[in-house]
Order: sequence, then structure tokens, then C-alpha cells
Amino acid sequence: MAGQVPVETEFAPAAARWRDPKLPPAERAEALLPFMTLEEKLAQLVGVWVGADADGGGVAPHQADMVDGAPWSDLIQHGLGQLTRPFGTAPVDPVLGARSLAVSQAEIAAASRFGIPAQVHEECLTGFATWRATAYPTPLCWGAAFDPDLVEEMAGQIGRSMRAAGVHQGLAPVLDVTRDYRWGRTEETIGEDPYLVGTVGSAYVRGLEGAGIVATLKHFAGYSASRGGRNHGPVSMGRRELADVVLPPFEMALRLGGARSVMNSYAEVDGVPAAADVALLTGLLREEWGFTGTVVSDYFAVKFLLTLQAVAADPVHAAALALRAGIDVELPTVDAFGPALVEAVRSGAVDEGLIDRAVRRVLAQKAELGLLDEDWQPLPDGVAELRFDDEASRDIALRLARQSIVLLRNTGGVLPLAPGARVALVGPVADDPLAMLGCYAFPTHVGVRHPDHEVGVEIPTLRAALESLLPGLAYVPGCAITGDDRTGIDGAAAVAAESDVCVVAVGDRAGLFGRGTSGEGCDAADLRLPGVQTELVHAVLATGTPVVLVLLSGRPYALGAEFDGAAGIVQAFFPGQRGAAALAEVLAGRVNPSGRLPVSIPQDAGGLPTTYLAPPLGRRTQVSSVDPTPAFPFGHGLSYTTFEWCDAAGDAEWPVDGEASVRLTVRNTGSRAGTEVVQLYLHDPVAQVTRPVVRLVGYTRVPLGPGEAARVSFTVPADVAAFTGVHGRRVVEPGDVELRFARSAGEMVAAVPLRLVGSEREVGHERRFQALARVDRTAPVPRQAVREGHGGEGAA
Repeated sequence: MAGQVPVETEFAPAAARWRDPKLPPAERAEALLPFMTLEEKLAQLVGVWVGADADGGGVAPHQADMVDGAPWSDLIQHGLGQLTRPFGTAPVDPVLGARSLAVSQAEIAAASRFGIPAQVHEECLTGFATWRATAYPTPLCWGAAFDPDLVEEMAGQIGRSMRAAGVHQGLAPVLDVTRDYRWGRTEETIGEDPYLVGTVGSAYVRGLEGAGIVATLKHFAGYSASRGGRNHGPVSMGRRELADVVLPPFEMALRLGGARSVMNSYAEVDGVPAAADVALLTGLLREEWGFTGTVVSDYFAVKFLLTLQAVAADPVHAAALALRAGIDVELPTVDAFGPALVEAVRSGAVDEGLIDRAVRRVLAQKAELGLLDEDWQPLPDGVAELRFDDEASRDIALRLARQSIVLLRNTGGVLPLAPGARVALVGPVADDPLAMLGCYAFPTHVGVRHPDHEVGVEIPTLRAALESLLPGLAYVPGCAITGDDRTGIDGAAAVAAESDVCVVAVGDRAGLFGRGTSGEGCDAADLRLPGVQTELVHAVLATGTPVVLVLLSGRPYALGAEFDGAAGIVQAFFPGQRGAAALAEVLAGRVNPSGRLPVSIPQDAGGLPTTYLAPPLGRRTQVSSVDPTPAFPFGHGLSYTTFEWCDAAGDAEWPVDGEASVRLTVRNTGSRAGTEVVQLYLHDPVAQVTRPVVRLVGYTRVPLGPGEAARVSFTVPADVAAFTGVHGRRVVEPGDVELRFARSAGEMVAAVPLRLVGSEREVGHERRFQALARVDRTAPVPRQAVREGHGGEGAA
């Protein structure tokens, strides 16, 4: 039996049960637990990170204090719960990595009296975070695409590649709702709206779980709402914001996606760190929501209760707090759940029942994954042909990148770029392949620390992609992403002056903990473009040459009046290794843009940024001199064709325990095929607590050929109108509301008035989360019979 050792005679009665794949996983776990020693139990509650740097430069500050330098044989002598990132810590060839992992797994199983291998986890936010794996667009791109089906397809492809390599768990998706764009991890979020984050995030979970990989929801909960957008910063948040904005995506991903793991947030909300929050990790997650999977700690989060948050007196105290709250597994490596905890349990200082509770959950999940089965094999089939970056993966990456690019402005038909035009390209991200990638892509997350290794995947730059479509392109970088060197700006302005149009590519470099301008630990003091990039843009605008501003960034930057001179503006949020090709296709008119903003683009760089989910006094008012109106609102995006929306209709009454139907017709009134994104918002004019003026409750993509029309309908359950009322309960309140068809949160097309009828109704975790969209195409209309509408049709 490969990778196994015979169970000793005294365990034979139990072996017949815990090895039996016909039994429910929970029963198998319960059958094994009584025969385990305390050391064996605790071994199942920790990870081991082999090969991690101990100098603090590998992943995070404070790591030097926490990476265990014990011999491998000592770390696995009683078995092991998890192996941390065997593929994602250093460049490793896929086939060699899988074979090496199999050897480690065989050793772990042999060291365990029960022959139990480790559960293996990896990062997978923008693809399997390993060498030579496809780097997909970042989550902000998923949100911009407004296409859950494509995100699910991507996640399935990622999951299959991980499973083929012997990996069991992926640390994704991030379901934090963006609250302050200055936060460095904004690039990891799907957007600023909980409905968009929840629907797209649930799709990712379905794809990953459907491939047999345990999806891990993170970061639970409140991480993205830190004061000042500072990583790990304290969170000041009321219970309604938590309940109505932060928590719904996690609920949706559990109910609609079937996620089997949750990772705690580093944040403290109102003074209580999530890793020690019994009410959050046990009361809400398990007792109210019914979650039965595993809760894993974010890296070093248990020790942080002692070292950063000062709610624990020593490592054992930190471990006790975390176990009591509901954390089952300490990641990335053994620290607080180590030998000192064994002695504390034996002395009675820590309840062994907390250990048993966590072990049951871990063993049950291992049973689900086949890791307790007698015929488990350490080496998956087909390893010799293992590839993480193939044509199918690159095709998905390209399609998602295309759908995620947002055309913000197109005055005078400057886009698409006219054939034969003299085009200049300037800007610090124009010829930088890493400008396409977020901070959790392997080349930026790990590869930059291994300059002796090739990148591992082909990542064309915007310059290379544009040159393939527009021969004769003139290029000058102008400046760097960061720093104050202005010596190249005059040269960039000179080449712009000699051209018919100038594409100015500005933005970010993703990195970790200050090594980039976007990414984990790379927070911003304000929303000005980094370095002297704004000065570069101003210099090019001053030439009078029409300018197309392209942003490759991990957060929205302020695009107020000082950028009004740009004839065209295109936003791309780290669109992945095929992102340059997609961006060039959009600029050249080969692809009609269909992305929509998952975050608002602010006017002003200073002050506390605000998302669109604001009540009336959170918007422009006469009682404040500060106008928070964005330059471009959530949901905004233009096309190279035009669309007419008409004939909106719907039900007059909406039962508080029922559903309502609303519909309208969308017609492509332009000369080329395009995709419109129909968005549905709820407006509640009078409620018992202040409510956002509008909030998204439905959306769908509508691809249409020239002259083609479609009838778009939404069936909306009243549950989506629920909110946390004045007494702290989630209710559907009767009264007058509107369902608004809109092209963005700032551009309503039609409003359907309805009345919610019945008595106030309380709803809980079993409520319905989604509106059902349906698109029925109608016969094309002759071109001359079509009235022109919105969109700003280009010259293609």
C-alpha cells in the first residue's frame, strides 16, 4: 500500500470504520479520534512550511520570529495536518515538484501511526501561484467583466491543474468588499458592491470546488475596512455595515458556492481580533449559518494575537483564544499550536475538548478528500505530462482580460485608433511585463526574489502587443513608476508632439510590503498616481496631440479635472499574462470593450474615499464643501457601438415574501456587434434606518449584433430588499420602492415603481440572495429604422 503503514493491531476495530469510504466523513473522524494521542491530534492542526525564508523577506514582516527551523523528521513525527505551498514558495518544475511532493507525502504517512497524509494548500487568487502556471487577471478584472460564468470556468481550470499536482486546498477567493481604495489589497478584491462580490465570488468557489479543490473564503471578516486603508489597521464599523456590506458575500459563497473552508481576517473590528472572535467564527459562522468545514488561520494570525494585537499574554494563551473562537488549523507553520500547548492541555490549563472539536473537522475534511482511504496514492496519475500553462488556460485568461477592460471616456471618436495613424506610446508601464500582474501572481509574489530563474510564462508587454497591430509605433518611457526622475518627460512630450495620437500608459507595479505601489502591505497615502506620472501626463496633454490615457493599476486613481484633456481613458486592473494582447485589441478596435467599473473612479486624490453605497448625506450636499461625486461611477463603461433601452415595465406590487418581475428592451443601434451590461438597482426612498440611495440587486451581459434587440427580464425575490433594521434584525420592510434599470450607479435609464406589500418580515441565512436574469432575443431591426442611443460609437 503506497504511502501507508499498517495500523497497529489495537487499532484494527477502528480501522474498519475510519477507513471505510462508504461512511459519512464525520463518522469516520469520530471513529478515529479516540485512538489518537494528544500529540497526534495537535499534529493534525498545524501546517509546515518547508523552504520558507526565515529572514522576513519571503512573505511578511515578523516572519523571522515564526518560521520553525526544526528538522523535518521532528515536525512530522506524529503526522501532519497541512503542507504549506510546496509549489508556491520557490520556482519548481511542475513534474519535479509533483514527484517531490509525493515523496514528502509518503514520508508524512509513514511517520503517522495511521498512515494519514497532509492536506496540501496553495495560493490561487490569479491562478495556481506556482512557476510556469498561467497568470490570470486579478479579481478586480473578474468584477469588471460582470460575467460569473466565465469566472467559474477560469476557477475550474485552475482547480484541475492544482488537483493534478496533488494539491487539495486553494487559498481563494478574497471576498472583502472594497471600502477604501488606498488599501494595498484593493487589487485582490472583486469590487465595492457586496452583490457583485458575492455573485462573482460564488462562481469562483463553484469552479474550484467542482474541480475537487477546497475553496477558502477570505478574509473573514472586515479586513478591507481598516482606518486609513492601512493593512492590518483597526476597523471602526457598526453592526449594520458589517451585516449588510461585509458579510453577504461570505454567506453567498457558502450557500451558492459550497465553500469548505474559511480563513480569518487579520482585522480587529471594534477592538476584537477576528482570530479570537467567538461570536464571529462560532456563533455566526457555525451556529447561525451552519458551516461544517474547516477554519484555517491566516498566516501567523494566531501568534499575532500576542505580538501585534496584545490580547494574549503568551503563545499558549493565543492558541487557547484561537481554538475557543473556532480556528481549527494554524497556518502556515507550527508555532502557537506547538509543544507548549501539549503541556497546557495536560495540565488542564486548556480544554482538550477544544482540540478534539478541531480535529474532528480536519479529519472529516481529509475523509472527503480521500486522504483517509486505504487506497490513497501519494503520486497522482498523469504527472509526467503535467503542465500548468496550456492553450486552454491562456484562452480563458485572454477572454476574461478582454471582457474586463473598461472604456471610461471616448471623445471625438479617438478610439479605436485609426488605421494608418502615427501613434506614440509613452509611460512607465508600457514596456513592463510585470505591469500586467497582481501581487499574488507567482512572478511578482515569488519570482522577483529568484532573478536567476526565467519568468516561466510568456507575458507580452503593451508595447509589444500594440506594435504587432500598429507597425511604426514610436515609444518613449518618459519616467519610472516611482521616484522623482523627470529627465525623460521632455522626450516623451516631443515624440507625442510628432504623432497623430499618443497613448500614455501609467499605473502600478504590484509587490509585497512596500516593494510595490499596489499589493499586500503597499498602501497609499492618497490616490494620486505614483511618482511623477501625473507630470508626464500633463506634459503630453500640453502638446495638443490627442491623448488616450491607459491605466494598468491595482486600485482606482483619481481622474479629476486635471485629466479632462484626455480624449480617451481606458482602465485595466492588472489583466494577467494575456492582458496586453486584450488591451491592444481594444485600442485598435479588434475587440469592442464591454467591461464595467467594479469600483468608482474618484475625482479627488485626498480625503477619505467613498464608495457608491452611500445614503443621501454621503453624497453631494449643500451642507458640506466637499463633493464626493466620482469622476466615473461604479458600473460605468462605454462601447464602440450604441444601445437604446426602452419599454421598461414591471409588477406594481411586490409581496414581502414573494418576488417581482421587471423587464425592458435593449437594442444595438450601432454598426458593429457589442455587449451591453444591464444593471438593476434598488432604491428605497424611506426606511427605518438610512439606506444607500441605490444598491445593485441584479445584472446581466447582453451581446447583440447590429440592429439586434433583446427583451431583458429580472425576477427579483423580496429577500434582496432586506436590510438590518433599527432593532438589529434583517427585515423586508413594506412600503414604496423602485427597481431602476441603469447603465451605472450614476446613470439611471428607467425606474419601475413597486410597493412591497404585507407585514414586516424577518429573514435569515436561508434567504434568497439573487435575482434571476433572462435574455430573449428578438428579430433584428433594419438599420435606418433604429434610433441612435448611448455609447459613443467609434470609427471602426
